Amino acid sequence: MTNTVKTANQIKLEFHQQGKTISSWAKENGYSRTDVSRVINGLAKGQRGKTLEIAVKLGMVIL
Repeated sequence: MTNTVKTANQIKLEFHQQGKTISSWAKENGYSRTDVSRVINGLAKGQRGKTLEIAVKLGMVIL
């Protein structure tokens, strides 16, 4: 099993391929669309708290 960090473009492509939106993913995972969008677009660094949880679930950060 390889642990690779995903880029924002990879996540957006996966969402597109799965027919998901940021809003639908956020709702499914109990986060606000704004917080998820900020993490994906690099406006929130995802270093602690809720944004870190989001980044980990998206695969943008590996703990």
